[in-house]
Amino acid sequence: MNILCIGGGPAGLYFALLMKQQNPAHRVTVLERNRPFDTFGWGVVLSDQTLANLQAADAATARQIGDAFNHWDDIEVFFKGRSVRSGGHGFCGIGRKRLLNILQERCIAVGVELVFEADVQDDQEAAAKYNADLVIASDGLNSRIRTRYTTTYQPDIDLRQCRFVWLGTHKKFDAFTFAFEQTEHGWFQAHAYQFDADTSTFIVETPEAVWKAHGLDQMEQPEAIAFCERLFGKYLDGNALISNATHLRGSANWIRFPRVICKTWVHREAIGGKQVPIVLMGDAAHTAHFSIGSGTKLALEDAIDLANEFATGLPVNEVLQHYETRRSVEVLKIQNAARNSTEWFENVTRYTGMEVEQFAYSLLTRSQRISHENLRLRDAQWLEGYEGWLAGGKTAVPPMLTPFKLRDLTLKNRIVVSPMATYSAVDGVPQDFLLVHLGARALGGAAMVMVEMTSPTPEGRITPGCTGLWNDAQQAAFARIVQFVHGSSSAKIGMQLGHSGPKGSTRVGWEGTDEPLEQGNWSLLAASPLAYGDQNQTPTAMTRAAMDAMTAAFTDSARRAAACGFDWLELHCAHGYLLASFISPITNQRTDEYGGSLANRCRYPLEVFTALRAVWPADKPMSVRISAHDWAPGGTTPDDAVEIARLFKAAGCDLIDVSSGQTTRSAKPVYGRMYQTPFADRIRNEVDIATMAVGAITEADHANSIIAAGRADLCAIARPHLADPAWTLHAAAQLSPVAAAHTDWPVQYHSGRDQMLREIGKQKQLQAALEAQQKRGSNEEEG
Repeated sequence: MNILCIGGGPAGLYFALLMKQQNPAHRVTVLERNRPFDTFGWGVVLSDQTLANLQAADAATARQIGDAFNHWDDIEVFFKGRSVRSGGHGFCGIGRKRLLNILQERCIAVGVELVFEADVQDDQEAAAKYNADLVIASDGLNSRIRTRYTTTYQPDIDLRQCRFVWLGTHKKFDAFTFAFEQTEHGWFQAHAYQFDADTSTFIVETPEAVWKAHGLDQMEQPEAIAFCERLFGKYLDGNALISNATHLRGSANWIRFPRVICKTWVHREAIGGKQVPIVLMGDAAHTAHFSIGSGTKLALEDAIDLANEFATGLPVNEVLQHYETRRSVEVLKIQNAARNSTEWFENVTRYTGMEVEQFAYSLLTRSQRISHENLRLRDAQWLEGYEGWLAGGKTAVPPMLTPFKLRDLTLKNRIVVSPMATYSAVDGVPQDFLLVHLGARALGGAAMVMVEMTSPTPEGRITPGCTGLWNDAQQAAFARIVQFVHGSSSAKIGMQLGHSGPKGSTRVGWEGTDEPLEQGNWSLLAASPLAYGDQNQTPTAMTRAAMDAMTAAFTDSARRAAACGFDWLELHCAHGYLLASFISPITNQRTDEYGGSLANRCRYPLEVFTALRAVWPADKPMSVRISAHDWAPGGTTPDDAVEIARLFKAAGCDLIDVSSGQTTRSAKPVYGRMYQTPFADRIRNEVDIATMAVGAITEADHANSIIAAGRADLCAIARPHLADPAWTLHAAAQLSPVAAAHTDWPVQYHSGRDQMLREIGKQKQLQAALEAQQKRGSNEEEG
């Protein structure tokens, strides 16, 4: 083939090198706008894993790059006059110019044609000139080619909130260093690392509002660099900060990071009588924030992937399809992690109430790619010390197994069994099935089990199989379950009260989620007369009299729950149910005092909460479940969720149970591991209220990371508890013998692993019932 790479960055050069080595008969040309062996930029970072990928792709080049790297294992975090240092992180720094020079020299050695000072204005003209069969658009972040064919590539470019400047210094940092400094207008952070024998990269970053408040937008480069030197002087040891972009005027070297995502990566154009694929690679196709150091990694791995695909000998169209499909998924994983990391640095103020120990842990795990046990592999001694600090200076135990106190209630650990709709009630009365379901999980080590959403009225049930708490028979059945949990375990039990609103009168889960009953439907209520879907019935908008009656019904149910002996009460204000239908602007179109502004939309749910708090025992906690994101245009946003949490906190709420979605059938959630945890993190640390994280938390490692980082105080786990009622006990036994024998735990943990396994053995007599439950298809309420 005749291969033309437009852009001589890491992606274009490395792909050219690999393809020429793969088949010397290829004519491979790289067009680069800069002069020979001339480039800009300071150091770039690659992980040990990326170096291994380079070694597998081309050992000779990897050896030269490896010889030029400055390697370090430690990360050091400076915050509020103190520092934390941990090891085992395995990164390498190399000057961008040195990296490109190595790739240029290797390309020349194998016969790639490098054409410098070739600023391509028209890719089709260039492709015709070189008779290209394949064009690689590796022309960088500001890709002209991506812009020209925007209809095909469909780029989504998001300018992030912080301003940053890329500087250098001759201070040699012996660890990857994060330094945080507070000013009268806000926080600045520096990312610093050594990349050659005498030079370090020094990136200064701050939110744009803070940047403007200091007048940096009006400063020329020398004045702004002097500001940064004064601010971070204690870390520079008298060394200056240096710019290599002196050609830029004013504040042009302070930029906002553009996150680039392209829907497709391949465009085809008729050039010279043939269809020529024009393929995006590197920053032209995608970007990942510098805080996770993956931009160069992604570029090099794009090149490796496409070269490997060509090596299969498949037709070109199949090669390009496989490349786009596979790389877009891999890039999305990195970009999701980069988004989490970016948002952490954009919102440093959110975490500044933490001590440096937890602040550093939060920073290290910010992307959700590095977990608790991964940190143990990197630096076990440091992590054990942190676990001891988190436990209040006591014996180090896994964070998910530390106690948690709210009001006068103490939970033995941080694991909660989520409310799960089992559709097993008869006329709202819980049956023995629910006793077995909740009882088994209470014996299984969780700190608290939550009853599925339970209605205060017959018409408030989701399905005919859902539980209610409006009469004595229901109260007696629940009291029996509470007595079993309290009498047979050290777990607590919570009641979740909620009304289905516009999502009621539907079939049980295995007959069609949210689908209306075929017969026997009852009337529905909502904030506004809007059906959940075309097939669902239209609810009646609540009048003032209906609100008063409903508040009275909720209050009666709360009294009954207290009489049953429940330890915890939660009000369900999420997922498009009755109270949630008031909160979301998608479902609330009222023009009275209960519609319009967020405060007005929250008015009725707050009225219900206040009434419940007045009758619920003062020594017992109350929580509220909210949908922190509707995942739909015009719906509730994470910003709204913070304000909603503040309103409920002011009303006396003790904890926000942070879920999302299910308000509208048109919602498009972005799923992933712990995908709702960032919402819980934000609410906890901005509102200063306890939170419970839910959603795709499936491993003990997830829970430990969430609790240790201060992203939430409790983790609600559903599906793993369906598969294994003793999930918490099993997780505790597997974490460590020290954890299993921790003497401060309740009785089932007292005698260590053997005792815990004996507790697990108690479940055997319940297995038949549990297997029957799973065959019936019991379903998690969250979906």
